Amino acid sequence: MAHLLHLDSSARRDSFSRQLTARFAESWRAAHPGASYTYRDLAADPVPVIGEAWTEICDHLLAHGITDPARYAEAVRTDGQRAAWAVISPLLTELLAADLVLIGAPMYNFSVPAALKSWIDQVTFPRMSLAGRAFVVVNARGGAYGPGTPREAFDHQERYLRDFFAGHYDVTDVTFVNTELTNAVVDPSLSEWDGKRRDSHAAALAAVDRLAS
Repeated sequence: MAHLLHLDSSARRDSFSRQLTARFAESWRAAHPGASYTYRDLAADPVPVIGEAWTEICDHLLAHGITDPARYAEAVRTDGQRAAWAVISPLLTELLAADLVLIGAPMYNFSVPAALKSWIDQVTFPRMSLAGRAFVVVNARGGAYGPGTPREAFDHQERYLRDFFAGHYDVTDVTFVNTELTNAVVDPSLSEWDGKRRDSHAAALAAVDRLAS
């Protein structure tokens, strides 16, 4: 049975990325009756940043050549590591259970939100492979960072996630849906670009509907 893990990371309760991931999840679940679904709001229920006990667990995995997630708990030996594992375990269980991971990721300061980065850090271990799983990432950007734009080189959001999924998780099935120029809604200096914003959003909606079905 297919399983969807849905993550949101926007600090805004009503955001472009949340609207798009909600639409995807609703359409996907309708197209996959009987499939299972897990939702986690990384902004409303933040994952703590990793601490030294997390690094100790990683060191043990490396030293003993443990790459199977089912054996990660073998590295948990001290009270501090047990406290760290109590955070890691449910997050890792959700990720490993998923066939498809849906991530809502607004661009903050040219990169991903700290809430999403903390989740990534908590669930990522040495030589860990998620090959065979698919990821869909919905990015919302205040400006324009696509190919050929003046700020293309400042995109450390999609580039980081694409490189991370391929370079660490061995995942090549990653689809990005971008809605751009979202700040045109609130920034008068960008009002002339509101038509482009609407076009970008319409394209993102169409992409979400196509992918979810």
